[in-house]
Amino acid sequence: MTHPIPIRRDGERPLLLDLFCCAGGAAMGYYRAGFDVHGVDIYPRPNYPFTFVQADALEYMAALIASGEIERYAVVHSSPPCQARCALTVGTNRSRGWGGTHVDLVPPTRDLLDASGLPYVIEQPNGKAKIRKDLTLCGEQFSLGVLRHRNFELGCWTAEQPAHVPHRGRVRGWRHGEFFDGPYVAAYGNGGGKPTVPELQAAMGITWTDVREELTEAIPPAYSEWIGRAFLAQAAVEVAV
Repeated sequence: MTHPIPIRRDGERPLLLDLFCCAGGAAMGYYRAGFDVHGVDIYPRPNYPFTFVQADALEYMAALIASGEIERYAVVHSSPPCQARCALTVGTNRSRGWGGTHVDLVPPTRDLLDASGLPYVIEQPNGKAKIRKDLTLCGEQFSLGVLRHRNFELGCWTAEQPAHVPHRGRVRGWRHGEFFDGPYVAAYGNGGGKPTVPELQAAMGITWTDVREELTEAIPPAYSEWIGRAFLAQAAVEVAV
């Protein structure tokens, strides 16, 4: 880690910038880990549980860098829209900005994150997204009701990959005309035996939004809480040294 956590007044928490924040699944995990969080998304997110700015995430980040305001932040989390390269079928979600024509925003996001000089996290699902898989997390590692594998590229800091716990069974739902039961629900789409909204909320550990599209796009807070705690632990060691 090459960038120190900005010094804040006694009792204040380090500040994290959450780009492409959606409804705040990642944000809640970072908050639980010990951060205050500011979220940015191009769409209205009335369910976002923390300070929210509606703006183009890349334009907002560029303005923060140009003004020097980026130095307020200790770390940046980013979840660029994944549909351009996601392994799931493009167009599963078509309303409120999900689905449609997709552009790969990972490269320009990384360019800005590198320019900021801050430690950062880029999150993407399994598929062809061009990120380093410095971490891969799975719901079973946190005893969740979803598998929801997610990959994370870590910039300017590192974390040890936790063991991938064997899955306990299948994801519940229809596959090629046959119904399979199992301990996990499918946190995407609407048909094929998909879970109800309350089932999704329980499986993901998210209670503050009941919008299906927001739930199916979210990172389980347990993932980012683990990442946030790992970041703060590494920062504490470096300060002590």
